[in-house]
Amino acid sequence: MKRRDFIRKAGATLATGAAAVGVPGMAQAKAEFNWKMVTAWPKNFPGLGTGANLLAKTITEMSGGRIKVKVYGARELVPAFEVYDTVSSGTAEMGHSGAYYWKGKSEAAQFFSAVPFGLTAQEMNAWLYYGGGLALWRELYQPFGIIPVPAGNSGVQMAGWFNKQINTVDDLKGLKMRIPGLGGEVLRRAGGITVNMPGGELFTSLQSGALDATEWVGPYNDLAFGFYKVAKYYYYPGWHEPGSTMEALINEKAFNALPKDLQQIVLTACKAANMDMLSEYSARNNQALETLVNKHKVNVLPLPDEVLKTLKQLSEQVVKALADKDPKSRKIYASISGFREQVMKWDAISEQAFMRARSL
Repeated sequence: MKRRDFIRKAGATLATGAAAVGVPGMAQAKAEFNWKMVTAWPKNFPGLGTGANLLAKTITEMSGGRIKVKVYGARELVPAFEVYDTVSSGTAEMGHSGAYYWKGKSEAAQFFSAVPFGLTAQEMNAWLYYGGGLALWRELYQPFGIIPVPAGNSGVQMAGWFNKQINTVDDLKGLKMRIPGLGGEVLRRAGGITVNMPGGELFTSLQSGALDATEWVGPYNDLAFGFYKVAKYYYYPGWHEPGSTMEALINEKAFNALPKDLQQIVLTACKAANMDMLSEYSARNNQALETLVNKHKVNVLPLPDEVLKTLKQLSEQVVKALADKDPKSRKIYASISGFREQVMKWDAISEQAFMRARSL
């Protein structure tokens, strides 16, 4: 009995001593981390805001509470367009946003959110995970001390809400529209006036006449914002954002301070959030669209082919001009355009062929 008591006490002493002298992994495995996540979305906003909430919850639960992530909506801690700097500085360990908001940091960032007439959500994920896109994205953000990770996708968006009908390209001239990223530059080339502002300001801007039109996401989100109250026409398709990737921004120092198992938990939770958001939008969009049409009598209209053809031509010019600006943009453009060409060939005899057959 005495021998057993001695062995038990000795084992406890050894374990305590090992932690005290820093045996690799033991003290770190017990450490807890309290992280802040700042987002570009209104607090608890459907799809985008709730997607950030789910990501935080998943990290917290998968880690058994070893990482506790608290989410802050836009303006709760910092304004929507200060998310990047807040994560870069380490004031917050994580952020959730869209990469096209950071073209002021690097214009090449826009490739990782949405390219007009570019990749769909499924194709975007394929490029990022298996086509070299993610490595290029991390290389671009590395000087800012940020690790970017895909953490959501809206799928193909709507072209937006307009207070006048769009029948020809001339109807875009002088149009004041909220449209970010590369799509905004395309509209400028078509004669429009582009404005970039956070989602929370769009309703009042349309209501006051400060905007003639706005794009946001799609029916699920647009119904929640109540755009049908202040705009007459709802156009499709979302030529400017065919598969918009949302990003998790992770402070590199904070990530490197985690033990390996927690690092993997963070990355796996981001991948789960990426899949979940797209699934939710696919499930909710048509339900919301039916409400907009049947209850609120919204005019849902297709953009004329003439307008789409012109926008496509201008899009090719805009993207090529961006690629010509610097070596980083050129490298990313070569990767994403090359991937688009090869994946379109498969889509033609898989997705597109099936969709055509299903509609017969």
